Amino acid sequence: MIRVGIVGATGYAGAEIAGLLLGHPQAEVVFYGSKSYAGQKFSAVYGNFRNLIEEKYDICREPDLPEMAKECDVIFTATPQGYLSGLLTPEILENTKVIDLSADYRLKDIEVYKQWYKGIERNDDPALLSEAVYGLCEINREDIQNARLVANPGCFTTCSILTAYPLVAEGLIDPDTLIIDAKSGTSGAGRGAKLPNLFCEVNESVKPYGVTTHRHTPEIEEQLGYAKRHCGGDGSPILINFTPHLIPMQRGILATEYASLRKVTLPTGKTVLPDESMIREAYEKYYSEEKFIRLLPAGVWPETRWVEGSNFTDIGFAVDPRTKRVVMAGALDNLVKGAAGQAVQNMNILFALPEYLGLEKAPLFP
Repeated sequence: MIRVGIVGATGYAGAEIAGLLLGHPQAEVVFYGSKSYAGQKFSAVYGNFRNLIEEKYDICREPDLPEMAKECDVIFTATPQGYLSGLLTPEILENTKVIDLSADYRLKDIEVYKQWYKGIERNDDPALLSEAVYGLCEINREDIQNARLVANPGCFTTCSILTAYPLVAEGLIDPDTLIIDAKSGTSGAGRGAKLPNLFCEVNESVKPYGVTTHRHTPEIEEQLGYAKRHCGGDGSPILINFTPHLIPMQRGILATEYASLRKVTLPTGKTVLPDESMIREAYEKYYSEEKFIRLLPAGVWPETRWVEGSNFTDIGFAVDPRTKRVVMAGALDNLVKGAAGQAVQNMNILFALPEYLGLEKAPLFP
């Protein structure tokens, strides 16, 4: 059995990891790390875990990464930005693998990180930042396999990148025209008490936030930049517009994306704009074998209710000949594929297990 530790176990993402691993045949949580609830039973903090956790492990403990590294084969850190980068050492990674759900190791350019994550104290080891692998499973699977440190992507970024990646990688759209309009449920903001997330503040309302300043923007740009180079791009940075919105539901992300089509040259030498069949062919090239990505039939659009509680990402698209653009949409559960589910999927890859273990859960409905 893979021995698992979770730092930040009593947050939404940490608890979601714990719940998924209850159904994992080859992994067991042996360390529930939580500063806020140290000494209390985990099953008392989350009553849905009553009688489901082995008694000897059902206690929240003060996190101690060096000690956890000796006890655990893998540590999930579902913690605020700056936590892991201030504590992680090469010695810890000699004893365990780490999957980090914060942004500490997602961006390779530390100056870009400082620009977007102002006020976050860091104590970086450049070698660890260089070593970290961006854990978008469907795109970086081969690199993840041999990693010791995985930077688990954000929820908005997972949805946004997966929805556009094949079209950028195949050169079918101009990535600098990409506009992403995304909506998220309130659990994406975490479990901490915040006035803007109170029921009366959120219910019966929709609002944009982080307009032109949201921290997931450079993450999307960096990863789609790699896709741009895949199709022979010049390596210049991609610039996008990303606007998130908060909507009055608990879970789910829906990202609707717009981009201008780019002319392509057919084998006959004729130059044309991509049509529906060419767009679908690109998606199928990248995702036809992916268990957790569902490319929807023409005319069917993603809905958050059909992915809730699951590790699936649903994707739909339509070409608009009038504007010479393509409209794409993706939906996922922000706590599962957007956080905990992807983290477990990364763990399965790290330990050469079938990726679906612990994740074969149908979406919840109603």
